[in-house]
Amino acid sequence: MKFIKIMICLCLMLAFPKANIMGQSTPIIKIRATVIGADKQPIVGAEVKGSDENAKVVTTDAVGKFSIDVPKNDVISIVAKGFVIKYITATEQVSEIALTPAINREKVRVAFRDVDKQDILGGVSSVNVTELLPKNYFTYPLADMEALIPGFNGNSNWGMGNYLFMIDGVPREIGNVAPTEIEQIVFLKGANAVALYGSRAAKGVVNIITKRGVSGKNRFDLRINNGINTPKATPRYLGSAEYMSLYNEARRNDGLTNLYSDLDIYNYASGTNKYRYPNIDFYSPEYLKSAYGSYDATAEISGGNERVKYYTNLGYAKTSSLLNFGEAKNNNSSDRLNFRGNIDVNLNEYITFNADATAIFFTGRGVNANFWNSATTIRPNRFSPLIPIDLVEKEDEASQVFIKNSNNIIDGKYLLGGTQLDQTNPLATIYSGGNNQYANRQFQFNTGIKADLRNVLKGLTFKSAFAVDYATEYSLSYNYTYATYAPTWNRYSGTDLISSLTVYNQDSRSGTQNVSGNRYRQTIALSGQFNYDRTFNSNHNLSAILLLNGFQQSESAIYHRTSNANLGFLASYNYKQKYYADLSAAYIHSAKLPQSNRQALSPSVSVGWRISEEAFLKNANKIDDLKLTASASILNTDLDINNYFLYQGIYTGAGQWYGWKDGTGIQATESRRGDNPNMTFPKREEITVGFEGSFFKKFLTLNGNFFINKISGNIIQAAVLFPSYFTTGFPVSSFIPFVNYNDDKRVGFDFGASMNRKSGSVNWTMGLNATYYEATASKRAELFENPYQNRQGKPLDAMWGLQSLGLFQTKEEIVSSPTQTFGQVKPGDIKYKDQNGDGIIDTRDEVYLGRGGWFGSPLTLGLNFTAEWKKLTFFALGVGRFGGNAMRSNSYFWIDAEDKYSEVVRDRWTEETKATAKFPRLTTLVSDNNFRSSDFWMYKTNRFDLTKVQVSYDLSNLLKMKSFVRELGVYVSGFNLLTIAENRELLELNVGSAPQTRMFNLGVKALF
Repeated sequence: MKFIKIMICLCLMLAFPKANIMGQSTPIIKIRATVIGADKQPIVGAEVKGSDENAKVVTTDAVGKFSIDVPKNDVISIVAKGFVIKYITATEQVSEIALTPAINREKVRVAFRDVDKQDILGGVSSVNVTELLPKNYFTYPLADMEALIPGFNGNSNWGMGNYLFMIDGVPREIGNVAPTEIEQIVFLKGANAVALYGSRAAKGVVNIITKRGVSGKNRFDLRINNGINTPKATPRYLGSAEYMSLYNEARRNDGLTNLYSDLDIYNYASGTNKYRYPNIDFYSPEYLKSAYGSYDATAEISGGNERVKYYTNLGYAKTSSLLNFGEAKNNNSSDRLNFRGNIDVNLNEYITFNADATAIFFTGRGVNANFWNSATTIRPNRFSPLIPIDLVEKEDEASQVFIKNSNNIIDGKYLLGGTQLDQTNPLATIYSGGNNQYANRQFQFNTGIKADLRNVLKGLTFKSAFAVDYATEYSLSYNYTYATYAPTWNRYSGTDLISSLTVYNQDSRSGTQNVSGNRYRQTIALSGQFNYDRTFNSNHNLSAILLLNGFQQSESAIYHRTSNANLGFLASYNYKQKYYADLSAAYIHSAKLPQSNRQALSPSVSVGWRISEEAFLKNANKIDDLKLTASASILNTDLDINNYFLYQGIYTGAGQWYGWKDGTGIQATESRRGDNPNMTFPKREEITVGFEGSFFKKFLTLNGNFFINKISGNIIQAAVLFPSYFTTGFPVSSFIPFVNYNDDKRVGFDFGASMNRKSGSVNWTMGLNATYYEATASKRAELFENPYQNRQGKPLDAMWGLQSLGLFQTKEEIVSSPTQTFGQVKPGDIKYKDQNGDGIIDTRDEVYLGRGGWFGSPLTLGLNFTAEWKKLTFFALGVGRFGGNAMRSNSYFWIDAEDKYSEVVRDRWTEETKATAKFPRLTTLVSDNNFRSSDFWMYKTNRFDLTKVQVSYDLSNLLKMKSFVRELGVYVSGFNLLTIAENRELLELNVGSAPQTRMFNLGVKALF
């Protein structure tokens, strides 16, 4: 905290460098200097100006000279067409100013270096958030990125899963950064792109680069947003009367008598007394708001000169919830407060230094009950949540004493309801059970130094970085006990009254705050590297890196730290940006393997050819630029080794052997697994080819990659690989070791296209991105009786289950069908196909049903569109996901026994609906036959979402005080607006959690 306070003070001090100290004045000096280019030639017509808005602008003459009077130590700017703007501090010693030619090349932060975007050799995509944010306000860093770049599908890079998420080169959590803090997001997909990061990055990296200060005028950017969130869909459960009627039907199906009488059902249906005949609807306005708010505000302060640059970001965001009763009405929200600051200092001509600090304070306030989970389980007629006091008979003295002594009178009118089985319940807990507060605190510190070693070797530099992060989390709660009351009703006077109350528990508020869920995590990251960058004869561009990199994360209650350590080497060469060759390698280490196998070399080779520079294409009018790339890599990784010491055999002294006395065992030492001193790293072996280019005078840009990779040697413990005598029954003993065996294969491509055009006064851009992959279990240790059950050759995200043949219609059909082994079967139950013809339906009849898309949908499409007309900007994003499946397997669909009934049971099987039924018969017993994985419950998850629309308007020209407010803009945006899908209602439905929402936002941004 002390370091953070120092950083804040430094940033604020630097933000106001022009503030004059009372009683002092800044002397005016005259600067006479010459402005030259890289070729030492004078630059004519360059504009020179001080930092004051009203300062006089002077122009260089025919020999590049100028003269200007400015305050001493003021920051002056030199602007010339075709050159990068330069800022210098005004001193009498300034005599010559060299400008750098402006090259329109975007830099991309790849592994441990910045590379011109045009020189990247495939497997890398990037998003410039600084340019994106003005037209696309978003709150989650990776929101809709699949619409902006190819290869990322929301869950993974190229379907690999488990990517390494980094912020400024340090492994951190995604909640540690907000989009307003980000400059660039880089998706490192190919094995060639992540090799230098070592073992933990073998399945890809998402690297976020945060903003830093730039030389020039002080900037103060302010952004304020206010959003309204509305539910897209909520579960629909049956009311009390309908539930009771169908529950009676379920009992009759089981050969039982009705539980509820017709009079009971009528009373619950009439709704005349909801306290005596309750009908709990968790999704009604009684408990939920129609919408909830969210807002955020961000202030950014930045600036500096050629010696010191600074950046500060202060942000606050708050989100409430839909709950609208009891403690949840005021104590169900989340707050995020963040500070991010950094300083870059040129200590001298050779050494630069940076210091960064980040603090994030997240607080979530809630109640001591899971409302959304309870909404899926509590039947509507179970009990009345509230008992009206005015309906308790005045003559019932015992009940009046309860009322008088109660500490939990809700709204001055109600006692908390319950039953003997519901003495505590979620609704009562939300009213009077106390509240909790979850706190998460993140403190992050970075520092680094860069030294120019050109006096040792021209082009040689040294760079080092060190980071320490601390994260803590804990929960504070007040846990109150409360009394609930079960009423006894009468209707003696023709009016429903409560004769007596049965009380359960008692009201108590101790005032003691409980602490739980304490967790602590520390991350230490360190890197040091020598860089060599040199151009020979203006044609041969050579760069190299020699690297030491590592990080370690320790967490409370976890014995082993997560570690990554490696040496790295990179040699990169290109000739005239025409022919490219990169060689990179990492020498990695992992403590998860036997000591003799803990090191391994991960090499990668990439080549590129800018074919458009060849003579046969150089004059092609329709091809602006075209580059082909290819790479081959072998990455060793311990990412999928789930534990330490798997290579060691284990013996336990807690075993048990038969004893001489009946029922008495003897303690024994038993083997649990065998040794494997030859265990090695699993490997990602990959080949990729790609292209990128622009056509028709940059009207069309295209890029794409084809990849094929294999993760070989995944570690398993499989009995089928060893003789049967390696294991025993009781007492259980095993000598089977963990071995490298399973292989996974992925084949796929990504593709991106963008069109830019001006039609009249409208500038528009349209982008299309696509990612497709197939992930296959190419080698498995398995021994199934029937080949159709082999996992080898099937997708990694394969869904397995029984193949249904509809519903049984008659008893005769059941008798003539194969024997079902999953419990008693009656007409209306699901009928399954006997795959192996043995006359029995069991797990040996399970087959491959389809892909689940667990690493992201097999095919992901993204669309983005921008149109600018004068000061008005329209922006839209759309994402399509295709090829995946899901199972309707939650409690909303799998209903039996005492489960709550949802609307799906209306399509149940009965004798009258047997021809059209879409749901099995109802039962009060456990229905293992019906509710198991099968294609009866499967549905396709194909969908296209209009995820974002934003309209922005620039009000800057309307400002009359432009010296104070330099820019001003407003925008309105909508999130998650539309889903087009065959199964839209299923895809938009959340069961057991808060509903999906649409958000409508109004925002204002200003630059001072």
